[in-house]
Amino acid sequence: MKKISASFLSSKNIPVDLTKLNDTDVDFIHVDIMDGKFVKNKTMPFSEMKNIYKYTSKRLEVHLMVENPSKYIPLYAELNTECIMFHVEVEEDILKDLELIKSFSIKCGLVINPDTKVNELIPYLPYLDQVLVMSVYPGEGGQEFIPETENKIKELKELIKSYNLNILIDVDGGICDSILDKVEDADILTAGYYIISSDNYQEKITSLR
Repeated sequence: MKKISASFLSSKNIPVDLTKLNDTDVDFIHVDIMDGKFVKNKTMPFSEMKNIYKYTSKRLEVHLMVENPSKYIPLYAELNTECIMFHVEVEEDILKDLELIKSFSIKCGLVINPDTKVNELIPYLPYLDQVLVMSVYPGEGGQEFIPETENKIKELKELIKSYNLNILIDVDGGICDSILDKVEDADILTAGYYIISSDNYQEKITSLR
């Protein structure tokens, strides 16, 4: 059974939606952090984001869409965080940032954009707990799943297998019940709009498992 991570990127009322998600059996809350540089949009500052704990006791998956992950990692490591992931496309020292995450005893992951080749992950695979495959261009909720992502997930699964590693594959973007056949090889599905825009969060979460 797949694990489900719920993103609140498209939420109009974050406290209400987080409270509702807390009453479901969703595995993680997916926290999207955007700096307005790596992607054009910007999310609220950490001073506000750290209040997530008031509305949910769920473990957090933190997705850093930022130019300088090292600036954000120590902050989000303070929260109820399961895993911190940042983009393989950043200019920073990736290994150093992965080691920084590990130093907080938190799982680490890399995120790969739709136009980035899977083999860019190869140097970092031994350090990873998770890879987040973006099935839309990052920065905005409510987009449609990019069909080519299916092949990318399969390629990544084969790559992980060839190195005999145990790395979870997470897929984020346009996730809904109609594309489940395209994400069969994923371990975690991150869905936002599909859950948040519905009247019954639990029903939508169950439909993805």
